[in-house]
Amino acid sequence: MDLASILSILDATIRLSTPLLLACLAGLYSERAGLFDIGLEGKMLAAAFAAGAVAAITGSAWLGLLAGMAVSLGTSLLQGAAAITLKGNQLIAGVAINMLAAGLTTFLGQTWFSQGGRTPPLGPGGRFEPITLPFASELAGVPIIGPIYADLISGHYVLVYIAFIMVAVTAYVLYRTRFGLRMRAVGENPKAVDTAGISVVRLRYQAVIITGLLAGLAGAYFSIAQGSGFGNNMTAGKGYIALAALIFAKWKPVPAMFTCLLFGFLDALQIRLQGAELGGVEIPVQAIQALPYVLTVILLAGFIGKAVGPKAGGVPYTKER
Repeated sequence: MDLASILSILDATIRLSTPLLLACLAGLYSERAGLFDIGLEGKMLAAAFAAGAVAAITGSAWLGLLAGMAVSLGTSLLQGAAAITLKGNQLIAGVAINMLAAGLTTFLGQTWFSQGGRTPPLGPGGRFEPITLPFASELAGVPIIGPIYADLISGHYVLVYIAFIMVAVTAYVLYRTRFGLRMRAVGENPKAVDTAGISVVRLRYQAVIITGLLAGLAGAYFSIAQGSGFGNNMTAGKGYIALAALIFAKWKPVPAMFTCLLFGFLDALQIRLQGAELGGVEIPVQAIQALPYVLTVILLAGFIGKAVGPKAGGVPYTKER
């Protein structure tokens, strides 16, 4: 395999891992605050629809992005109200969000645009275009370093760069700020935080807000960056894969990045392997498409070891009087 083929696979790895990484970081905030968030899929799907619909109507990718983030934030707050204020079952609240988003996006898409649940294809300005970094064309001819910079590092959507910047931001917030310390404490021992005079409810809602915004970025990426409009169920279970990546990374931002890159690589590899033959027999496309999910299960079952999440995760907090 030559350098160009390797760079092509790695380039696809970065593009495919971006929504996983954004969703994984989104879930990290909620789960670190003690909220088990299985509703990432629903938030992403709702954001993808809102971004695609608004971008199609206004012709602006930025307005579409803001709409996607706003809808994801509203969805996240709805889930937060059920899990935090009403002290409902967090797992059921997340499942409800996923079901609501799956049904409502299809219904609204069909009602508003009459295209089988899809939004209209996006024209110029309606989706993000790849960004060429400075000196990419000048360095392209330099052996090895040039193609890596010009073809692998340069030429991605703005949301790709935001996703990887957010890894550093999240690591700093979690481990170098008072807010991060308090949020992690809420996920481990909310009673101690409450005793110190800090509002557990407020901190958890702040985590929910951050989760909603990041999940909105992840969802918008599908419809106005990677794709050209919204399609039915276009997130295709990526929210669940992001949750699996979060567990695999043991709720830490930098390991989460590498885990999402691994899953993105597996996804890129299955695209590359479509049409491949084994012993003279062509491997069914369905078997190759299932490869990332099968390997995800194998990795989680056989190589993750013991992953212990935040101690207060999934348990509604009731203030003692």
